[in-house]
Parts: sequence; C-alpha cells; structure tokens
Amino acid sequence: MAVQSARISVSEELSSPRSSQWAEFWKRAKRSKPTIIGMIMVLMMLGLAIFAPWLAPHDPATQFEDGLEFGLPHKPFANKKFLLGTDHLGRDVLSRLIYGSRISLLVGFTSVVVASAVGVLLGLVSGYYGGFIDMIVMRLTDIVMAFPSFLLSMAILSSLKPGIGSLLISISIARWAGTARLARSQALAQREYEYVEAARALGIGNFRILTKYILPNSYAPILVNLTMGIAGAILTEASLSFLGLGVQPPTPSWGMMVNEARGYLFLRPSLVFIPAFAIAFAVLGFSVLGDGLRDVLDPKLRGSC
Repeated sequence: MAVQSARISVSEELSSPRSSQWAEFWKRAKRSKPTIIGMIMVLMMLGLAIFAPWLAPHDPATQFEDGLEFGLPHKPFANKKFLLGTDHLGRDVLSRLIYGSRISLLVGFTSVVVASAVGVLLGLVSGYYGGFIDMIVMRLTDIVMAFPSFLLSMAILSSLKPGIGSLLISISIARWAGTARLARSQALAQREYEYVEAARALGIGNFRILTKYILPNSYAPILVNLTMGIAGAILTEASLSFLGLGVQPPTPSWGMMVNEARGYLFLRPSLVFIPAFAIAFAVLGFSVLGDGLRDVLDPKLRGSC
C-alpha cells in the first residue's frame, strides 16, 4: 500500500497540471508589449480570413465592366465602388486582398502545424532513445537542412501539380527538420532530470514519459518556434505564388497579386504595394508575437516582461 500510494502521489505530482502555469503565463503575457501587439495583429488577420465573405464588398473573381477606366485599373479611393481600386482585369483589389488572407493563413498555419507535429515526434523519440534511432533521424535532418527551405519547397512543387495541397506538402517537408532538432535538444536535456528518473523507477512506460512529462516541459521553445515558423511559411507561400508555383488563378493570393501587378508598377504602384504591405504585416505580426512569447516563456528574460 505504501508503494502504491507513493506511486500515485509522485505520478500526480509529475502530471500535475498546469492550470497555475497557464495562469502565470497569461499574467506575464499581459505585461509584454510585443506579445500584446503581436496578438492584436494576428487576431486582425484571423478576423479578416474568417469573416471574409461578410467583409469583402465584391466577389474576388468578378471582372467588372466598369472596373477599368480608359483601359487602366482604378486608383485607390478614386471610386466609391472600389475602395482600393481595381486590378488589370477590373477585379476589386480590396475583396481580393481580404480573401487572400485566407490562403496565407491556411497555408501558414497548416504547413507549420504538420511540420511541427512530425518534427516534434521524431525529435523527442530521437533524443529520448538515442543510439541507432538518433543517428538515423539526425542524418535525415542533416539531408533536409542541407538545402535552403525555399529552394527545397520550390523543387518539390516543380514536381507536383500547382495548388494549395502541393504548397502544404512542399512547405511541410522543407520545415520539419529544424523542429526535430529543437525537440531533440529538449528531450536530451529533460531525460536527465530527476522527475524522469522517478517516473522510470515507478515503472511508467516510455511512451507516457514522453507524452505526459517530457513534451509538456518542452512546449515553450517549440511554441515560439512554431509561431516564428508561421511567419516564414507565409513568406514562402507568397514567394512561390509570385513565381506561379503556388495558388493558381482565379483564387486570390497576395504573392500572385504582386506578380500580376508588375507591369503596372509605374502606372498603378498601389497594385504592388498594397498586397506587399499585407504580406509584410502578416510576417511582422507573427514575428513580433514569437519574439514576445520568447521573452515571456524564457526564464532568463522574465524579469524584463
């Protein structure tokens, strides 16, 4: 009975959750200006993407008969019907900008979440077990990280049919290796702590140790890496769409909007600058949020929050 009660008490202590930790996290986050600013920027983009059908004044693919003036797109704020003007085909720029946020956030979130899930799984297993498994996983990560992520995504896309699905696959494959290395380093450090030794002494299985103890204690750097990764994935998606390898017309994409406006850079520079600003805003928002989360979650930096 004594051993059983000790097992239960230690197990409860090890798996004790983290409501108090999350409360402390939100308390520190509220005092961190970068975190608040980043959250506001990200929530603004999420709001645009979710409520796009209600916020967009027109269908983004509709080519209006009055969308061109003397053969040229309308300027921003020159026509009440088209607040940000029109593009070279007479389509409403504001509507395409709003719907384009859906593509950027969908590809950014989904590809990074998939890459992070694969990377965390392989990294934790590699770091916890070591040996032959660690060698195989690390050699795979070395091969993937030997190529610049953008060039690797472009090479994968060139062999697939252009589209959202191909974008998700290519970006996910190019980005899992960095997360795997990060998760491995966390597993290597966490497995030496006393709570892991206590769990092993109680006969708790390796799978439960990884999922219940090591992973929850490694979430901070992984969360920051995921947030920063979304910013990089959005930029990658925009760049690939600019090159014609990503989303295909008539689906609106910020990168594709910049590409289509190249010929009007001097006649209607707003056609380039408006989607380019949207890309920069999205990347900056997630970058600022990730930087704020790093300050909040890093024990060495908590005093500055």
